[in-house]
Amino acid sequence: MKGIRSAIEDLQQRQNSIRFTELVTICTRWFGPPRLNGGSHHVYRMPWQGDPRINIQRGNGGTAKVYQVKQVIAALVKMEDEHGKA
Repeated sequence: MKGIRSAIEDLQQRQNSIRFTELVTICTRWFGPPRLNGGSHHVYRMPWQGDPRINIQRGNGGTAKVYQVKQVIAALVKMEDEHGKA
């Protein structure tokens, strides 16, 4: 499994063409299993203080929504800054 830096770089290079299933795999790897309430959203808790969450949802054509990919990138960067490279 690739490290967090590699995941960040891959997401940054392909923000517009990330498959939803790829984003789910990355989020589950780094944030733990999602909360699924029978809807289309996958909700991930972030490992820092407060009540931050990442919601992702399948976009058109099976791709991830770009703004949600950017949110995941920001969360991974914050995680890397706080916990070091894994």
